[in-house]
Amino acid sequence: MAISACQPSDSVSDDTSEQASSNESGSENSQSLSSEHAKNIETLAGMPMQQLVSFDPQEIKQGGDSGISISSAESYSKPSSNLAASRKGSFFIGNAFFKQPWVVAPASTDSRDGLGALFNVAACQSCHVKDGRGHAPMTADDDADSLLIRLSMPATTDEQRQQLKDSLIEKVAHPMYGGQLQDRGIQGVPAEARIVVQWRDKPVTFADGYVETLRAPTFNLTKPGYGAFDDDMMVSPRVALPMIGLGLLEQIPDDDIKKQASDSSDSDISGKFNWVMDPQTGKRALGRFGWKAGQTKLITQNQSAFNEDMGLTSNIRPHESCMPTQTACLNAATGADEQGNGKSPVEVNDEVAKFVEFYTRNLAVPHRRNADDKLVLAGKKRFYDMGCQSCHTPRYQLPKTDDDHLEQHGQVIYPYTDLLLHDMGNDLADRTIAGKLPPKDAQVEFLANSYEWRTPALWGVGLAQTVDPQATFLHDGRARTLMEAVLWHGGEAEKQKQQVLKLDKQGRAELNAFLKSL
Repeated sequence: MAISACQPSDSVSDDTSEQASSNESGSENSQSLSSEHAKNIETLAGMPMQQLVSFDPQEIKQGGDSGISISSAESYSKPSSNLAASRKGSFFIGNAFFKQPWVVAPASTDSRDGLGALFNVAACQSCHVKDGRGHAPMTADDDADSLLIRLSMPATTDEQRQQLKDSLIEKVAHPMYGGQLQDRGIQGVPAEARIVVQWRDKPVTFADGYVETLRAPTFNLTKPGYGAFDDDMMVSPRVALPMIGLGLLEQIPDDDIKKQASDSSDSDISGKFNWVMDPQTGKRALGRFGWKAGQTKLITQNQSAFNEDMGLTSNIRPHESCMPTQTACLNAATGADEQGNGKSPVEVNDEVAKFVEFYTRNLAVPHRRNADDKLVLAGKKRFYDMGCQSCHTPRYQLPKTDDDHLEQHGQVIYPYTDLLLHDMGNDLADRTIAGKLPPKDAQVEFLANSYEWRTPALWGVGLAQTVDPQATFLHDGRARTLMEAVLWHGGEAEKQKQQVLKLDKQGRAELNAFLKSL
């Protein structure tokens, strides 16, 4: 039984040369920002746009004083360079819990037992290879180790619709499969399904006749373990995101993100922020982590991943990731230990959770390479002239706060993201299990719909395949190169993509050189 999902539409033009008949450069055909948007970018950066476009020696340190100058397979796995020796122990303990696999309970390894009973992987590092990004299965026989499928159902009652509107619930979960497909189970517990992907070529033609061949995925869910899938179940393939710089992104003030969502009335870019329920506080808060910005901070992001990806409980996520109909999962042995102080027994105690949080907060961003190279600077100008900074906000000045995030305090950073949700068009939209586009008012992760994706940070992207040669780009890993990722842009970024399609060989080389330098 093969049920297809996320089949892309054919709206990526195969005869783009008719739409882009001239070979004009980005600077000659720039996508201007609204005056308010440009002013906000300059305010956040603390410098005028023209200075942002020029060579800025400070930008070499994309992660500020916490960054590192390593350009190797270990580029994503080093601690913040300003981490004091007295704090490095916490980093390396957190690293050990991040890398080592959890095991099925009961086990002699008491601090690491409790895997499953349903799960995707046994260790964080299995998804985030060398702390980097994941990839989709290359062939139908590959396991989906660094890709998972999120699930949701359309709201069918007024109560559900109101709860979604008020961010009281993340989504309407599937009654048998929940909110995330778990493709593995411990002995005696059937896996929920197997994830299989098939690829087809999709050529796209530049104005000068050069053809870039994209690959379009079709995801199939086979061997369902708990009954048939509903045709209107929405499925969302997601590869693992890189772990670098997360502590810096966490320190960007909420107001800096929100103000970027309110300045787009006179432009095609209309990003919005996700308003989510913080499981730690029980209050609504700004979302900033994950492909749909559905997590508020690292501690909740980490413990949600422990729970949904590995089937591990914690004080923030104290319940096993089993649905009521999955009796074998519910009856499986757990590795939960007593916490005392009236707390429920859990598998990931607060001490372990804090070590992992410290580790994920302090993975350093690698410095840029060749930032002053003429080809790179020409590509940077094209990036700005085409208006890519409309979503990829280049620079922030972080405040000094009264928390313990010492390494991030006061840093000037260059992440190239606004952390907002943007409609990226039909080609990148999630589909129903039957392969249909959901309506745009169907919420799938708090306020986010199937068409909307959080702008990913670009820092370190040029080293992604140095860290892991199999790493791919975009939410479902369909893009094998940065240019392929650009050419899948649509929706709010359609005009920018059309500008890219006008680039000649030199222009493409310049843009690619800039992206590879990040």
